[in-house]
Amino acid sequence: MTARHMVVRTSKRVPADVLAGLAEAGASTVHEADGRRGAVAPQLRPIQTGARIAGSAVTVSCHPGDNLMIHAAVEQVRPGDVVVVTTTSPSTDAMLGDLLATSLRARGAIGVVLDAGVRDVADLREMGFPVWSRAVGTQGTVKASPGSVNVPIVVGGQVIRPGDAIVADDDGVVVVPHERAGQVLEAARDRIANEASKRARLTDGELGLDMYRLRPLLAELGVVYVDEP
Repeated sequence: MTARHMVVRTSKRVPADVLAGLAEAGASTVHEADGRRGAVAPQLRPIQTGARIAGSAVTVSCHPGDNLMIHAAVEQVRPGDVVVVTTTSPSTDAMLGDLLATSLRARGAIGVVLDAGVRDVADLREMGFPVWSRAVGTQGTVKASPGSVNVPIVVGGQVIRPGDAIVADDDGVVVVPHERAGQVLEAARDRIANEASKRARLTDGELGLDMYRLRPLLAELGVVYVDEP
């Protein structure tokens, strides 16, 4: 019989050089490069500005209002990982504060994505420990209920598996399946090069209407130009 609750030990990680490239590209570019897939719901917002990270997911499923399994997850963290937490029913209770963040950082975690609440945000900002969360609040949690670590979870409408690439910055959070990460990085780099060319043309004054050849589309959609008398 399969266990209902478990902590899965896994070595599945995206290579560090691929993660570095995805972080450099940023969440929005990675989302576009992966066929506009993987965007976590925008309700999960960063508590800081300017952070740009990419790491392999350590996934955590918790009972609402209970952060026991995040403590269990700390042991499974390797340097460069991003801890991704959900609850089995909707919750805005603060599942993470500065003490737990300190423990995660000591194991090498570079950030947390939390489909629940966070507190001690001033301390977390001072630590420079980035968090993306659904809520900020004072309501704390207990440590009493079982859950699971390193199992597939759903966060912000996206299925996230242990070892998937998590890319997060001021725009939000994107997940890239482990097996597609290298391919998506190549597509992201192509997109960045293409955008650099477009940016130069726009800087020189060329209109997007012409660069993207949108004038025929306007006509097809029935948009007409009228000169005011």
